[in-house]
Amino acid sequence: MQNRLILAVVFLVASVVAVKSAAVNVKPGDIDFYKLYDDPEAHINIRDRRTTRDRMAAHGYPAEHHHIVTEDGYILGVFRIPYSHKLNNQDKIRPIVLIQHGLTSCSDIWILNGPNDGLPYLLADAGFDVWIGNGRGNTYSRNHTSLSTEHPYFWRFSWHEIGYYDIASMIDYALKTNGQGQKSIHYVGHSQGTTVFFTLMSTRPEYNEKIKTAHMFAPVAIMTHLTSKLVRTTGPYLGHRNTYSLLFSSQEFLPQNEFLLSLLFNLCEPDLKLRPVCERVMDQLHDAGRVNMTAMPEQFATHPSGCSTNQMLHYLQEQQSGYFRQYDHGTEKNLEAYKSETPPEYPVEKITADMHLWYGESDDLAAVEDVLALADRLPNKKVHRMEDSGWTHGDFALNVEVRKLLNEPVIKIMLDFEDANK
Repeated sequence: MQNRLILAVVFLVASVVAVKSAAVNVKPGDIDFYKLYDDPEAHINIRDRRTTRDRMAAHGYPAEHHHIVTEDGYILGVFRIPYSHKLNNQDKIRPIVLIQHGLTSCSDIWILNGPNDGLPYLLADAGFDVWIGNGRGNTYSRNHTSLSTEHPYFWRFSWHEIGYYDIASMIDYALKTNGQGQKSIHYVGHSQGTTVFFTLMSTRPEYNEKIKTAHMFAPVAIMTHLTSKLVRTTGPYLGHRNTYSLLFSSQEFLPQNEFLLSLLFNLCEPDLKLRPVCERVMDQLHDAGRVNMTAMPEQFATHPSGCSTNQMLHYLQEQQSGYFRQYDHGTEKNLEAYKSETPPEYPVEKITADMHLWYGESDDLAAVEDVLALADRLPNKKVHRMEDSGWTHGDFALNVEVRKLLNEPVIKIMLDFEDANK
């Protein structure tokens, strides 16, 4: 409890410092502080945070919140746009699409761009049954049939389990719930959302038959050439089985604090009084020419969304070893789990699904060399280089031109598949 309080205080102080720093740089006239604070009420009401379903429904889309129980007891919160209110196509065949977020993210990230640019909205308006997943441990998937989040065993998972159990459960549930007798789906993943897909398809290859097309945004598997300073700095300390990694393992990263999350929400939501301050913070932190600045404050209000520290450790192990392989538990536990002293590599050669790898030349986490090295091992793939040479890891979610450069081409590939297989 004490550690959680300390983390919450540190995060709160960081937020206050950021806001203060932004305020110092505010030019006269940028924010109408008189209007901001000239309120007949003596306080600012604290509102409950909106969910992914709330945000989608606010734009008029039919929105559902489902709870899926995995084989090992985790309860996942998954959201759905079953049809488009613009098309009124609820009685027509709607191909299924599952979209999966990256590390420390959640389903909210896909819809923050709004209905004109956000991938789930565009897919729904193109006639698809859209499912937006949440991996175990994040904001929407903090339940288990027998374990509390206060129990350390709850957090004993990495992205391996998210792929092996969570994605498999989402696919099966979506196929069953759709009710139209469909046997396969389209899949979209960003960053960790690609890693978990590679994990599932290589360790449970029977699931390849349930995939029509798969779209990997910033695919992360091989991590030899990444240039992220944070990963390269922490890797030598936490990417091996030692005292540092053991102390960091099997716990919640940035433990969820409802008060803090509510505070950030009330600071950054579009129609709330402190929104101008939040916008100024975003202006200081991001390049307005590349990022959808309208969506950035909402991201600040919803992220980070939680994960297990083991997910981070697993990535650092990958970077240090140079291999895409399972979690390293140490020699003794490896022998028990894998019958070998070192973890086995993921047999990506078994991934037969129609794979599309989308990468950017300025991505510091998914290096071009690593993406191409992975592509060489995949038997059924197409590689797509983003036209914008400055395209970064985060651009796949919130770039100002994400609709034209990424979302529309992806949807076209899906529609072409459907047309060819009628």
